[in-house]
Amino acid sequence: MGYDKVEVPEQGEKIEVTGGDELVVPDDPIIPIIHGDGIGTDVGPAAQKVLQAAANATGREINWMRVFAGESAREKYDENLPDDTIDALTEFKVSIKGPLTTPVGAGFRSLNVELRKRLDLYTNIRPTYHLDGVPSPVKRPERMDMISFRENTEDVYAGIEWEAGTDEVQKVREFVEEEMGFDATIHDGPVGIGVKPISEFGTKRLVRRAIDYALENDRDSVTLVHKGNIMKFTEGAFRDWGYEVAEEEYGDEVITEDTLWEERDGEPPEGAVVVNDRIADNMLQQ
Repeated sequence: MGYDKVEVPEQGEKIEVTGGDELVVPDDPIIPIIHGDGIGTDVGPAAQKVLQAAANATGREINWMRVFAGESAREKYDENLPDDTIDALTEFKVSIKGPLTTPVGAGFRSLNVELRKRLDLYTNIRPTYHLDGVPSPVKRPERMDMISFRENTEDVYAGIEWEAGTDEVQKVREFVEEEMGFDATIHDGPVGIGVKPISEFGTKRLVRRAIDYALENDRDSVTLVHKGNIMKFTEGAFRDWGYEVAEEEYGDEVITEDTLWEERDGEPPEGAVVVNDRIADNMLQQ
């Protein structure tokens, strides 16, 4: 693939992805990096040094490919997110991004959200665990060990919203109040309105990713975190579609909490992942 203002390293190989979504990583991968804005100009190069040292310690070599977004892209391309950057992130599969700032009047709400949408980065995966020696306000911090899978492209991250005082928000308000019957719900005065779409497709691919991770990494449970008691047709639908995935697609590998207590007296099959939505109970067990 040709690039306008990006230099591809002369040495190194691409990371490839197999048909089963497994990464094939060579010993000398080419890794695109966006330093980012603000502190990104400091932490980006520092991260390169740390990761390069770690790679060298295992006999590997990272070949860095600088790509641009945000302020650095405006200076180089006169736009915030050039095609060069999207093409490089797509071609080389694995990349590193520093913090990005979206300037006022940039044309879209967030550079980070735009990246997620353009690349369909639908899962935000974040580990949470305690590091020995780090102070903690809880009694047994060493028992905290979880991986969060957050949907990245819909719900509030869809970015569908209208600003207070605009003609657009007034149209939405009139539709909600006059056509849909919510005439006593929105407070008087200026108001911003957003829409949070939650789809069966988006929910199920996220829950599949979480369950697959749990099975592959010997995790005991997957918890569906939602506010379905209040938002029954979005958050509640997320819960219901998540349970459908567990019940219909995984057989004996996965068991839902209701089935666990109704049919097995609380004893899951050996090696099975329990899917539940009791976040409070799970946190208390930690």
